[in-house]
Amino acid sequence: MATDLEKKAKEAFIDDYFELAYDLYSQAIEISPNSAELFADRAQASIKLQNFTEAVADANRAIELEPSMSKAYWRKATACMKLEEYETAKVALEKGASLAPGDSRFTNLIKECEERIAEETGELQKQPLETGPTNVVSTNNVQPATNISSTEDVETVMDVSNEAAMAAPARPKYRFQILMHEFYQKPEEVVVTVFAKGIPAKNVTVDFGEQILSVSIDVPGEEAYHFQPRLFGKIIPAKCRYEVLSTKVEIRLAKAEPIQWSSLEFSKGAVVPQRVNPPSVSGSPRPTYPSSKPTRVDWDKLEAQVKKEEKEEKLDGDAALNKFFQEIYADADEDTRRAMKKSFVESNGTVLSTNWKEVGSKKVEGSPPDGMEMKKWEY
Repeated sequence: MATDLEKKAKEAFIDDYFELAYDLYSQAIEISPNSAELFADRAQASIKLQNFTEAVADANRAIELEPSMSKAYWRKATACMKLEEYETAKVALEKGASLAPGDSRFTNLIKECEERIAEETGELQKQPLETGPTNVVSTNNVQPATNISSTEDVETVMDVSNEAAMAAPARPKYRFQILMHEFYQKPEEVVVTVFAKGIPAKNVTVDFGEQILSVSIDVPGEEAYHFQPRLFGKIIPAKCRYEVLSTKVEIRLAKAEPIQWSSLEFSKGAVVPQRVNPPSVSGSPRPTYPSSKPTRVDWDKLEAQVKKEEKEEKLDGDAALNKFFQEIYADADEDTRRAMKKSFVESNGTVLSTNWKEVGSKKVEGSPPDGMEMKKWEY
C-alpha cells in the first residue's frame, strides 16, 4: 500500500501537483514511518511549496533514519539556504559532499554558501562605521570590529553603536533584497511568490484587477520594486489574497475558470488552455493519469450501425445479384431454404429453386448457361 502511494506521489510531483504529492507522501509515511526515502521525498515537495521549515524537519528525519543518504543532506541544505541559514546549510553540504564525492552540486553550493556568509559578515562589520563615523564608541566594554570573532559579538557591537550614535540617522533593521518571482498553480488558483526578505508589510502594496496583478514594494532609501503583469487568464479579485512573510510575499490568485495556465503572463501567441477537471483525494485536487484499462465498446450499437450501412449500400453486377439471393434466403420459410440449398448444390451452382415440392423428390440436374457445357472433374 505504501509503495502504491509513493508511486502516485512521484507521478503527482512530476506533474507539478506538489500539494497532492505532499499529501500522498504523508499517507505513505503513516504506513511506513521508518522510511528515510519517504521523508526525503516529502522534504522535496515541501521545498516546492515554499514550506522550508517543514522541509528541514523531514530532511533531518531522513538523515536520522539513514545517515548515508546524500540527497537528504542536499534537500536540508536547499531549504536552509532559502531560510538564510547559511552556516547550517554549509555543514549539511559538506557532509553530503563526503557521501557523494562525484556530485558537483555540493561543491558549487558550498561556494555560494561561503560567499553569502562572507557578504553577511562583511556588511555587519561595516555597519557601525556607517551609522556614526563621528561618534566614537568606548572600547572598554566592546572590542573593535576588527577583532570580532563571532556573529553574536557583531550583533553586540551593532546594538551598542546604535545606542551611542543618537545624532546619526538610523538605518533600517531589514535588508531589502528582491531575488526573483515564480509561480505554481492548482486547478482553482495560481500562487505567485516574490522572494523579498525583511520587508515590512506596510511597504508592500498588492492590487488585483480582472486580469491584472500589481505588486509594489517601496522601501525608503532603496530602489522600488514594481511587478505589474497582464495575467494569462482572468481572476476573481474579491477572492484573491496575499501575505507578507519574513522571506517572501506570497500572492494567491483565484482563477475565474479552472483552466491550466501555460505561463503567468499573457502573450498573443498563447495556446488556448484546456479546462482542468481534477479528481480529489481527501478533498485535495489531484491529476489524472493514463490507464491501461480498455475502453468499453457498445457492441450492440456497433452491430446496428454496420447492418444499417450494409442495407443502404448500393451494389452492381454479381454482388447485387448475390445480395438479392441472400435477402430471399433470409426472409424465406424452412421449405424454401431447403429447396434453395438442394438445388444449388446438386446442380453445381447452376440452378436455384425455391419450390421444395418440385426439387424435394428428385435430383436436380445442372443447367449450364447458353454456349457452355457441364463437365465432371475427375480426381
